[in-house]
Amino acid sequence: MNASSTTNEILAGIDLSAKRAIVTGGGQGIGFETARALAAAGAEVLLTARGRSAATAAAAEIAAKTGNPAVRGTSLELTDGASVAGLVAGWTGPLHILINNAGIMALPELHRTAEGWELQFATNHLGHFALATGLHRALAAAGGARVVAVSSNGHRTSPVVFGDINFTSRAYDPWLAYGQSKTANVLFAVEAASRWADDGVVANALMPGGVRSNLQAPQLANVTPEIQAVFDSYPWKTVEQGAATSVLLAASPLVDGVTGRYYEDCAPAVLTMDPDAQNGVRPHALDPEDAARLWEVSRELLSAR
Repeated sequence: MNASSTTNEILAGIDLSAKRAIVTGGGQGIGFETARALAAAGAEVLLTARGRSAATAAAAEIAAKTGNPAVRGTSLELTDGASVAGLVAGWTGPLHILINNAGIMALPELHRTAEGWELQFATNHLGHFALATGLHRALAAAGGARVVAVSSNGHRTSPVVFGDINFTSRAYDPWLAYGQSKTANVLFAVEAASRWADDGVVANALMPGGVRSNLQAPQLANVTPEIQAVFDSYPWKTVEQGAATSVLLAASPLVDGVTGRYYEDCAPAVLTMDPDAQNGVRPHALDPEDAARLWEVSRELLSAR
């Protein structure tokens, strides 16, 4: 398995007909392909999108493509506590696979939630933290559940800056904010792996690779021809390749028992301190003390809303 592996190759011969999965951000891009691949292998899948119509349309398309009627779509706004709580309350029975895939990237301007949280941190981390912890009992009931956090090599740009997570005193930088949120995704997996081990729940994070999607739209709104040329020459993956590492961690027996790790190109990432390296995982994303601290900070933030 490598950067060219596809979802169909990863799940070839795997039967997921007894599994139930949730995929956030499943309305398009790698989230859609992740949901499709799981459904094609027989899993019952609930995919989410910010709009109910987009979610239900995506679910209907996947059901038609795979012949699997057990695909549903629902709306989920990760920055809305009531929306997350509603999904949690509506879920009954075990949950075998949770893929925290939805996200936003490098918003050019600083945006905050009603609570004053920086929007990328709130969306990419806090919303998924609330969802995963809210569904913990369902995950524990599954016996061997897998939680997958879609991170990015963007984590290399910033640790979690606990002294100013929400950019209240430091100048806002789109890529530092994005990097912080993606580091938070990895730290979540590290701490969940530790806290939930006795429940049989494993948790891992991953870098999907570059896949052209609406995620890049804010950055390309007003770029020069030179920057556009660089963008066009990037070694992009297909969506089937970009979603491959997600489905590997979600369903492949090749990673049974693996937990608290960061993967890229369908393999464990190498730990690196090289500031210029595009690949690998930085030590700050795997730091167990930061992981434990982030868990407590996240609980405190959510409890105060």
